[in-house]
Amino acid sequence: MTESSQIPQSTRSEPIFGRLLTAMVTPFAANGEVDEQKTAALAEELADRGHDGLIVCGTTGEYSTMTDDENERVFRIVKEAVGERVKIVAGVGSNDTAHTLDLAARAESVGVDGLLVVTPYYNKPTQAGVQAHFTTVADAVKTPVMLYDIPGRAGIPISVDTYRALAEHENIVAVKDAKADFASASAVMAATDLQYYSGDDGLTLPWMALGAVGLVGVTTHVAPEKFRELIDAVVAEDLATAQRVHQELIPVIAATMTRVPGCVAAKQILSWQGRLDSAFVRLPHVAPTAEEEKLIRADLKNSVVADTLIR
Repeated sequence: MTESSQIPQSTRSEPIFGRLLTAMVTPFAANGEVDEQKTAALAEELADRGHDGLIVCGTTGEYSTMTDDENERVFRIVKEAVGERVKIVAGVGSNDTAHTLDLAARAESVGVDGLLVVTPYYNKPTQAGVQAHFTTVADAVKTPVMLYDIPGRAGIPISVDTYRALAEHENIVAVKDAKADFASASAVMAATDLQYYSGDDGLTLPWMALGAVGLVGVTTHVAPEKFRELIDAVVAEDLATAQRVHQELIPVIAATMTRVPGCVAAKQILSWQGRLDSAFVRLPHVAPTAEEEKLIRADLKNSVVADTLIR
């Protein structure tokens, strides 16, 4: 059996943003302001614990409830803290193309390595509008762009034909897929050089089996070493290890992704782990209820790596 028949080319190729990325929470102090010291410290810790890159001010980073100045400041804090060690991808998406262009320019001035641009949400444009939005942003910058396909939030998917057209743009290089349409994604991967990242923590193994290069995760805050082990096992073609770690992570993923929104759960667990001073989230997010906290703790205790997760 030849090497090319063993594992998809996109998985074997060295990905532009690395393989293990976290969509990083933005630490807030108890008064709701950005905690700049904790932001830098969390970025440093994630870099220390096996990350290749960080998504800064994405959905989990609560960018939509932050001012543009706050977003730019967080881009800069994280870039200065770990930009020499890991790739920094700035979330600059909006449903307003002009606003996205402004955020992209701010991020590019900081010197980030990539721009995460989500499908325009709420407006529900046609596919021609989606293509025009992404192309306009990519035309305006020199920084590589990662498309973010999440119809559950945006209301619309990116179609296969739109992907094929966008892949022709030299600045559009990657996709964070939270759609889980494996057939469509396979068609795109077969026809283009776009590098796919799983946008669903629990589907990392099947995504990479299809040819995705890695993961942009949230649960990766909580158990980064286990996700590193999973991804490395897939790249090494060690299916048995990858399956074992995938199963070990199921209750951890449930704790982080199914009880309350990801940013809420991740901050709560990080505070239990002693890694954040405050689990504060901005409205309209709220802290978990007592019952939700019990469910999250129960999930974590069901994990075979429970002793490493919370104190």
